Amino acid sequence: MKLPVLNSASLIGVMLLATTACAQPNTADMTNKTVSQKVNHSAQAGQNTKAIGTVSKSVDSRLRQLLTQAGIKTQITSIVPSKLPNMYQVNLAEQLPLHITEDGKYVIQGELQKNPSKRVVTKTPARSNSAQIGKPVSASIKSDILANMGALKNMSNKTPFFYTAVPGVIWGATLEGVPFLLSDDAQYITDGEISVIENGQFTGLDNRFEKLKNQSVLTTLDTKQLITYPATSAEKAVIYVATDVNCPYCRRLHKQMPMLNAKGVTIKTIGYPIYEASPEQMRGIWCQGNEESRRKALDQAMLHGKMTPAPASCKTDDVAGNREKAAGLAVMATPAIYREDGVLFQASFESPEFLEFLGVK
Repeated sequence: MKLPVLNSASLIGVMLLATTACAQPNTADMTNKTVSQKVNHSAQAGQNTKAIGTVSKSVDSRLRQLLTQAGIKTQITSIVPSKLPNMYQVNLAEQLPLHITEDGKYVIQGELQKNPSKRVVTKTPARSNSAQIGKPVSASIKSDILANMGALKNMSNKTPFFYTAVPGVIWGATLEGVPFLLSDDAQYITDGEISVIENGQFTGLDNRFEKLKNQSVLTTLDTKQLITYPATSAEKAVIYVATDVNCPYCRRLHKQMPMLNAKGVTIKTIGYPIYEASPEQMRGIWCQGNEESRRKALDQAMLHGKMTPAPASCKTDDVAGNREKAAGLAVMATPAIYREDGVLFQASFESPEFLEFLGVK
């Protein structure tokens, strides 16, 4: 079970600020110090939102038994309807509450925060179905969500929102890649993640949703803004790598690219600057006139630390477009490596497991 990485007031604070340093340490602590008095008042009014209502004795008993079997040792003080649609809130002694579906399969841990924005759209949204899991929300749903998030300054039409496996619960991410969950009327927000209980045990995050969401994101990327290193033998795998020219581990992975290409792996590079100097340096690389010259410029940066400046005639930023679209990947660190099917590699690329992950020898 993933514990929230932001405290109860900080998530709203992150959204209310216009910008966030995506690679800066202790972002949550710094955000708390800079949120305005008005925001603090709104967050304090909603951060400890208590669900109101009753739950049948049979549902209460079944969920208690299921959670105990799954390893929850903390005392369950009460179970009430959650402010998140189609979920119950499980209040724990001295712990953040859980939110769980009636079938006990999907669980979120996190304090719900009341959105301080004025509610503009009051209609109940049409709920999603299983075929929509991991798909971007419809244009009309997104418009309604954003209309109800007017006080959250870094929410925009570029903000990604996806349907989850829980109808009425939406996954979103800031353009800096910070993920969050919200009710589909945008009234309640949490920084929790959706975990899964199968065969009576927690199995981790909802990997099916993550895979489908990542597939959706990867298919939206502009292929002309990817720097591709094609397989030099029969293609056996395609991966996408979110990379930064100043990231030491990205440079180490880049050195392995010829070996991976020789094994039949095509590598599609997403420019994902996180270091302060990187956006302009990477713009210079992506400004080169054709893909071959962009590859050479990226090689120079990664292998020799030599940055190629943008030609004076290049006024565009061909990194920013895919960087914004890739916010839906919620990249926590670079290099982030994804198979074409959307699965994220979550171990060292220098381990034997990496080639197994790619299906090559």
